[in-house]
Amino acid sequence: MNDLPDAVAVVTGAGSGIGRATALRFAEHGARVAVADVDEAGAAETVERVRDAGGEAVAFAVDVSDEESVAALVEAVTEEFGGIDVAHNNAGIEGEGGPITEQSIENWDRVIDVNLRGVFLAMKHEVPAMRDRGGGAIVNTASVAGLVGAAGLTPYYASKHGVVGLTRSVAVETAEDDIRVNAVCPGVIDTPMVERFTGGDAAAVEETVSPQAMKRMGTPEEVADAVVWLCSDEASFVTGTALPVDGGYTAQ
Repeated sequence: MNDLPDAVAVVTGAGSGIGRATALRFAEHGARVAVADVDEAGAAETVERVRDAGGEAVAFAVDVSDEESVAALVEAVTEEFGGIDVAHNNAGIEGEGGPITEQSIENWDRVIDVNLRGVFLAMKHEVPAMRDRGGGAIVNTASVAGLVGAAGLTPYYASKHGVVGLTRSVAVETAEDDIRVNAVCPGVIDTPMVERFTGGDAAAVEETVSPQAMKRMGTPEEVADAVVWLCSDEASFVTGTALPVDGGYTAQ
C-alpha cells in the first residue's frame, strides 16, 4: 500500500473504537492526524497512543451535529496543519432500540442528527478545504445497517442508509475536483457500541455475530485498514462505493 507521508487526516469519533484504530493506522502510514471527538478525554487518549507509536496527532473537540462546531473544527485543523487531505467521518451513535411504534421523536432526532446530519456537515466543510489542496479522499462510516433492514433500530438503520446515499451523491458531485468519496459498511465489530448492545454477554455476542459467515466479530483495525486503503492511491479509481467490511454478512 502507498503510504500517506505528510498528508493531513481528520477522523471524527476518534476517541474510541473504529475511529481510534483509523487514527492510529493513518499515523502509521505517515499522516498527521486531527483526532476529533465530543469525548475530549477519549480524543486525548488516542493522541497519546499515536504519539507513543511515533506519530503526530492533535486532539480537537467537536459536536458533529452542530454546524458551528464542525466549521470550527475544519478551520482549526487547517490552521494547525495547513489543510486537509483525507477524512474519515466516523462519529456515530446507536440510539435506543424498540419497535417503531415505541420510538420517540427525541431518539429519532438525536440519531439522525449525529449519524446523518453529522456526515453531511463534515463533508460540507471538508470539501472546500480539499478543493484548496487540489483534491482529497473522504470515507464515511455507514454500516451493514445501511445495506439491509432489520427490526428494532429504525432510526439507526435509516441514518446509515442515508449515509450511503449521501456518499454516492457527493462522490458524483466532487469527482471532477479529484475528491473521492466512499463509505465503509462494518458488520459486528468489537467496539464499545457492540459492548453496549450485547452487554458483554457471551450468548448475546454469539447471537449477534451468527449472521456473519465468518462467525466472529471483526476488529476495529480490520475496518481501519479498509478506510486507509480507500484513502490511498491504490484506490485512485474507486469512488461512490459502499464497501462491506462485514465477515460475509451481506454475502448470504
